[in-house]
Amino acid sequence: MKAEIITIGDEILIGQIVDTNSAWIGEQFNLNGIEIYQITSVHDDHNHIVEAIRNAEKNVDLVVITGGLGPTKDDITKHTLCEYFNTKLVFHQPTLDAIVKRFHKRGIDMNKLNRDQAMLPEACTILTNKLGTAPGMWFEKNDTIFVSMPGVPFEMKYLVEFELLPKLRETGRTKAIFHKTVLTQGVPESMLAERIADWEDALPAHIKLAYLPNPMLVRLRLSAMGNDVEKLKSEVEDEVKKLQQIIPESIFGYDNETLSEVTGRMLTRQGKKLAVAESCTGGYISHLITSVAGSSEYYNGSVTAYSNQIKESVLGVSKESLEKFGAVSEQVATEMVQGVKRVMNADYAIATTGIAGPTGGTEDKPVGTVWIAVSGPNRTRVKKYTFVGDHRERNIVRSSQTALQILRRMVLEDGGR
Repeated sequence: MKAEIITIGDEILIGQIVDTNSAWIGEQFNLNGIEIYQITSVHDDHNHIVEAIRNAEKNVDLVVITGGLGPTKDDITKHTLCEYFNTKLVFHQPTLDAIVKRFHKRGIDMNKLNRDQAMLPEACTILTNKLGTAPGMWFEKNDTIFVSMPGVPFEMKYLVEFELLPKLRETGRTKAIFHKTVLTQGVPESMLAERIADWEDALPAHIKLAYLPNPMLVRLRLSAMGNDVEKLKSEVEDEVKKLQQIIPESIFGYDNETLSEVTGRMLTRQGKKLAVAESCTGGYISHLITSVAGSSEYYNGSVTAYSNQIKESVLGVSKESLEKFGAVSEQVATEMVQGVKRVMNADYAIATTGIAGPTGGTEDKPVGTVWIAVSGPNRTRVKKYTFVGDHRERNIVRSSQTALQILRRMVLEDGGR
């Protein structure tokens, strides 16, 4: 089944709001074997809406329309749909009853505009909206399904999950699909592709591989489509096992897991504690760690030591090292990680010191130069990285993710699982 999403609203086209609805619908449809053919945004204009619907009907099996179902004069979707499907608005008592109940519960008086939302196209099937006053509407024409829903995100999501997708499955026109995402870190996309080329070439025709890189990691998404989801799942899992044998050191998790979440679980199982000392990353590593629920089980705390004075007085970095080698150096990174491990009474520690940019670089230490130190119960590793580019946020993210990956590998070597 192919689908087109049509979003209605001037506020989208002028950049007043971001169209997150289409991204969410696309994700949900993909998980249910529905291919997104196109996404179109149009004005609150009768002719523009009709033109978009007519064009979509030529290309897809399913047209999903969001927006323009409110009670005000600029919400014209219902009237436009009535014209398109050659029908008329009729009163729908169950919708009015639901609206009355909702307003009564909130202690708000209704007006005529609210009552008018119970006037719905006679030719449509009503999709009950339990979270709002505007129901969804299902039309069929020339073997194409058309569904109109409110643009309010939480109302739209409810209708998709509990009304639209179940009804689409009943048509028998959706396919079974299974996705599995393998999360890798530490290997650039091009090198990763070269290492797994033979495995990729041997994938069955109905299993597709997509590379999804970002500054933090490369996701490898396997998508299998067929008729039996359990069979698809088994086949994909078999392929993942083969991949694990090829790049075991690069894979850190699956699907929606994060590097900090995976590492945190390993520390919890070992009963170990973690501390962090940050200079150039400015607390971002600590943010990633504490974004995980239950991180207090293994995370003792951090020191954001931007000034040399804090590096000396809190972490115990020597004045001699700072003067002789500079704050961005192997020696200072080493003393920072050992100091925070001692101060925080931790088993493992991370330290970063560098030049995030866009200014502050020198010929010897250009923007993007970062020293990362990770220390465990038995050893300390310190390495210099030069991240290309002067984008400050990107350098901070890369440094933080790299530090967590070094920590994960060290904990793994120490017996963590």
